[in-house]
Amino acid sequence: MLDTIFNLTTTDPEMTWMHAILTIVVSFMLGGMISYTYMKTNPAGYSQSFTLTMVLLPAIVAIIILLIGSNIARAFSLAGAFSIIRFRSAPGDPKDIAYVLFTMAAGLACGVGMFGYGVLFTVCLCLLMWILGKTNYGASKSDQKVLKVTIPESLGYEEAFDEVFKQYGVDYELKKVRTTELGSLFELVYAVTMDQALNQKEFLDAIRCRNGNLDISLTMSPTKYEF
Repeated sequence: MLDTIFNLTTTDPEMTWMHAILTIVVSFMLGGMISYTYMKTNPAGYSQSFTLTMVLLPAIVAIIILLIGSNIARAFSLAGAFSIIRFRSAPGDPKDIAYVLFTMAAGLACGVGMFGYGVLFTVCLCLLMWILGKTNYGASKSDQKVLKVTIPESLGYEEAFDEVFKQYGVDYELKKVRTTELGSLFELVYAVTMDQALNQKEFLDAIRCRNGNLDISLTMSPTKYEF
């Protein structure tokens, strides 16, 4: 029984309705399993459109494989048709890209008729991703943030906050300096790395005591455009 499931392929030139329906149903099930795992391993939030895409993508890939079969001419025709599609989106998180490849692999396994291997690989990888998510594998104990501080022109910005950074064990690098208010103020932009256990309020209060209670901004999830 198991040998029959794991050795089933679409080498037969004639595709039946039952085989097509089974392929689509299994691919939907695998896509739903992968999507559910993604939602459970992303408690901070996720996009509904992305989770729905992961459900549909295995079935789409499986249908493409079924349509192509072993016909080379049909493969070139489909490649030409899909070449006109443009996906204009910002590069995603590496984890999201891995899930996209995961769903495509599941759809490919269903498309070629290897349902047993598709289920086996999906279950194993979903279990692995769940374990890695629960153990918080690879998480850093420190966070990198962007600190923007406004200081009066009378305060030297080169070493203005060295003692505060050293007191709270914050690694820092001055990224940008610019003048504001017709040159009467300076805005300093630091890339800071601080421990997660650090009391951020006390740290910012110490900065405020140095800059005369002027504007301070701490960005929790900075991007490269912050600098």
